[in-house]
Amino acid sequence: MAPNNVIGATRSAAILRMPGWRAGLDDRFIPPRAGSRAAARSEGMAKVQTRVERPLSPHLMIYRPMMTMMSSILHRITGAALYFGTLLLVVWLVAAITSPEAFDLVSWAFGTWIGQLVLVGYTWALFQHMAGGLRHFIWDFGRGFGPVERELLTYGSFAFSGALTVAVWGAAYLLL
Repeated sequence: MAPNNVIGATRSAAILRMPGWRAGLDDRFIPPRAGSRAAARSEGMAKVQTRVERPLSPHLMIYRPMMTMMSSILHRITGAALYFGTLLLVVWLVAAITSPEAFDLVSWAFGTWIGQLVLVGYTWALFQHMAGGLRHFIWDFGRGFGPVERELLTYGSFAFSGALTVAVWGAAYLLL
């Protein structure tokens, strides 16, 4: 015996197929009867779709890589990197309020060449993500959609983030 919801669905579909109840209703809202031509067509198309092995998102495979595409992917990556870098900032702040020994340990870890590399990478990710956000902000105003403008904005975002990273770390080493 069929469950109640199946019986209810078939009864309501049968009622909707009655001539008196169909006034003003569109056929696409009424499910096809089992064995009807419409049901056979939809089942046949489903079988065709399962036989053909197509990629789900072919867009990355059919287009030539462009700087704007790479910059968009990099924007997502830097957003994730900023999340984990912010966790490192929280570790540093918690160590600062916990004890001098904990702060010394975290300061030592950030002072190693690996720690410095992570901090420089975090700084670059911050500025690159900001530059990508500014680029999108310009696009929100409907500007910079031409091929030349898009490329200039993309290369400009890389130059901006690189220059600011060098400036911040250069100033930090000169002042400290």
